Amino acid sequence: MRFKGLDLNLLVTLDVLIEERSVSRAAERLHLSQPSVSAALAKLRDYFNDPLLEIQGKRMVPTAHALQLRPMLTDVLADVDRMIIRARHFDPATSDRWFHLCLSDYLSTVLFPRLMPLLQKQAPHVRLDLHPPSQTALDELEQGEIDVALLPQENCLPDHPAELLFEEKHVVAGWSGNPLLSQPMDEASFFAAPQVAVRVGSGPRSSFAEDQLLQRGRERQVEVVASSFMQVPELLVGTPRLTVMHERLAQALAARLPLAFQPMPFDFPVMREMIQYHRGRASDASLGWLIARLREAARD
Repeated sequence: MRFKGLDLNLLVTLDVLIEERSVSRAAERLHLSQPSVSAALAKLRDYFNDPLLEIQGKRMVPTAHALQLRPMLTDVLADVDRMIIRARHFDPATSDRWFHLCLSDYLSTVLFPRLMPLLQKQAPHVRLDLHPPSQTALDELEQGEIDVALLPQENCLPDHPAELLFEEKHVVAGWSGNPLLSQPMDEASFFAAPQVAVRVGSGPRSSFAEDQLLQRGRERQVEVVASSFMQVPELLVGTPRLTVMHERLAQALAARLPLAFQPMPFDFPVMREMIQYHRGRASDASLGWLIARLREAARD
């Protein structure tokens, strides 16, 4: 790997050369051939524009510039070593690391009442930075800045691992006083009723439910478009409007608001909610721990 034109692997070689002051001993310690270490030294000399090690009699002596580099070199390699150890040996009881998650308010509503007590008990010092679904968040996942994204399978990035978290059904929901919900609904009644749609994230992105309804090719009577799932309940109460809602969310909201729901009046695909993370983080112990807690919180 190169950084500003320097092969970073050469830093380890330079550190050992300065300490051993011998190409042969450095080669033995690095498990490399002497010609390989000599070639590495030549590249280092060229990059730093300094001999770095000079032959004096029968031994090599670091130059003044090499001695100036040594403390910085030691610090850099020590920091990398600590970073690797921290990634491999994650202790949730003492860790205070930030986890960056991308998820909708629907997921935070149905998962967090279970997830937060788990985190408080097992990892009281970890911190969460929550990002709403958007193209920006997907770009940040691609760049490794988002640790975990929870999203429908259709929205997953193709080049990174994704695992099933759970499957979700959808229901028709509305105000508990809505006469349309007092008896089983047919497809014609559903499409004739005024409705609330949800558009999530930045740009024209729709929710999974909206995408599926659009594919049916039938016009709906949309009166309100909400920008989040948790805006929807207040747009239903006291009105004849309907919405298509995640079943878990409908169950959670109906427990504390005057809402009612019933099965969809036509065949509707099951949504596969996925956990996605950057392919370079597959062996990150802390990420594995977090994914396990998300699965535990999602378990019915």
